[in-house]
Amino acid sequence: MGSMRPRVVIVGGGFGGLWALRTLKDAPVDVTLIDRNNYHTFLPLLYQVAAAELEPEDIAYPLRTIIRKMPNTSFVMADVTGIDFAKRLVMCEGLNIAYDYLILAVGSKTQFFGTTGAEKFAFQLKTLDHAVDIRNHILSCFEMASVETDEELRQHLMTFVIVGGGPTGVEFAGALAELINGPLKKDYPHLDLSCARVILIEAANSILLGFPQKQRLYALNRLRSMGVVVMLQTMVSHITRHTVHLKEKGVVPAETVLWTAGVTAAINSDWGLPTGRYGRISVNPTLQLEDHPNVYIIGDMSSVDDGRPMLPMTAPVAIQEGIHAAKNILLRLNEQSPLPFTFKDVGAMVTIGRNAAVVRLGERVFTGFIAWLVWLVVHLLSLIGFRNRMIVTLNWALDYLVSDRAVRLIMPFKNLRYNKKKH
Repeated sequence: MGSMRPRVVIVGGGFGGLWALRTLKDAPVDVTLIDRNNYHTFLPLLYQVAAAELEPEDIAYPLRTIIRKMPNTSFVMADVTGIDFAKRLVMCEGLNIAYDYLILAVGSKTQFFGTTGAEKFAFQLKTLDHAVDIRNHILSCFEMASVETDEELRQHLMTFVIVGGGPTGVEFAGALAELINGPLKKDYPHLDLSCARVILIEAANSILLGFPQKQRLYALNRLRSMGVVVMLQTMVSHITRHTVHLKEKGVVPAETVLWTAGVTAAINSDWGLPTGRYGRISVNPTLQLEDHPNVYIIGDMSSVDDGRPMLPMTAPVAIQEGIHAAKNILLRLNEQSPLPFTFKDVGAMVTIGRNAAVVRLGERVFTGFIAWLVWLVVHLLSLIGFRNRMIVTLNWALDYLVSDRAVRLIMPFKNLRYNKKKH
């Protein structure tokens, strides 16, 4: 790559970073993509890895494969340890990478809101490692329950608490209920799975707050018809290794707690960037950092300071901001003024098991089977790579036609956190 061309560094290979990269692929710049992983994860289907519907590699795609046809792009697999804004350097362990323009797009991490014990004892669902750990743990719980003679301990092993009634919590609750009532019921014919409980806890008075009231009610009724216990207006006070303590509503014994109640920007405090609500960094309407106009912050990290309500931390926002930041860099290279960002709301969608979903496309809303078909098509087309689309299609078809899931493997094996002596 030519050393005289402007250098653009993108930190983060998620939706925002990837779409920025694509926008710059034919530009007269040298682009360096930095990520701690060598793959892009399709996060909307992460819960299906945790629920034994898909393998991790089905929703991941190698970043180096993506950049093969981008001769102006290189990839560095590393953790960013610091940023020197004055010298325009991104610092990694043993490596400093110079930039003329910088796009920060490192996404978000789980927000526990100071709940005692949540970070230590609850599972998270933000990475492929998290999803595989959850899958292994859930399947291990049923293996332990199948040989447990104590009824109370058996019930404890088969109680699954999900904290947070947003899209991830709702989708995982539905997928887990179907896993239990379908494939696992066949796998454990001598185990009374009517004792298994999936409990969804939401602090607000409704699930899926970003959807119209009619769709929220549909999703709530759908989950309850699947056997999911939905507890609204319920706050978690603290979590221990084997219990979930609710404010003024008692204690729920459970071996498994999944926290999906919120996220915060994944900002490294060593970068010296001021953070606001949800750990996000305020940027001007052009997505530039106020004191460093050559730095663009996008996706879950950024809060656009334009007087409007804060944008949601979702893939559509990250994608649009990634494209816009890249286009603004190209404008500046042509000595033109960067343009303010305007988010185009393309809608939202959540599936609740087979044949059921809620979809909002602009002003139009759908529920039920039609919404589920829309959800299927959109997610299949959004996956990166022909192989991934084919494998996901085959897995979904198998699950739909014979109510079975091929991904019920506990590997790599890890000892279950359950300890009978502690009960």
